[in-house]
Amino acid sequence: MKDAESPELDLTPALLLRAYEAGVFPMAESAESDKVFWVDPRRRGVLPLDGFHLSRSLRKRLRRQDYTISIDRAFDDVVQACADRDETWINPQISLLYGSLHHLGFAHSLEVWQDEALIGGLYGVRIGGAFFGESMFSAAPNGSKIALAYLVARLRHGGFSLLDTQFTTPHLEGLGAIEIPRADYRRWLDKALGSQGNFYSLPVSSSPEAVIQLITQTS
Repeated sequence: MKDAESPELDLTPALLLRAYEAGVFPMAESAESDKVFWVDPRRRGVLPLDGFHLSRSLRKRLRRQDYTISIDRAFDDVVQACADRDETWINPQISLLYGSLHHLGFAHSLEVWQDEALIGGLYGVRIGGAFFGESMFSAAPNGSKIALAYLVARLRHGGFSLLDTQFTTPHLEGLGAIEIPRADYRRWLDKALGSQGNFYSLPVSSSPEAVIQLITQTS
């Protein structure tokens, strides 16, 4: 459930980081909207890092190796691709704000390339042992699924304990996302903020087999 709109928000990177630590995040009604409001869902979407659903078809797709992965190579392009849809909560103010967080080292993108074409990706915010997934996109079949698989492997390898998806969708639920009550989310969040994940510990050149092993191993 969305909180009331706050059209006069003076959003800064520091304020946004404090908001994430408190369990809330900003959204806009549309790309054209000049208003941004805080959201604090009663039921929060999360993807347990030991609960990623790797289907047989996605496993086969990962093993094809006709793609490459990069980190933080095309952050602005990923945000733009995520916003380039009929309905979006990403307006120019939000794009600029997350771009600032990226330059400060708190926001990251993961890109999926085929030849020189960007075919999928995602971006989000990292604080402590928590990664707050903001949005993802596909420009080719399974582009976002590949990106999410590599993100989960990266977070598991780096010692993260929380992957926040904000909400759930049938697409995310098919990959393992669940909803939990706000109170439970706050406990997960507090635990994650009390630790420190390493977003760069997994080499970008990691093989699909290494990624598959990471996302399917039990704790």
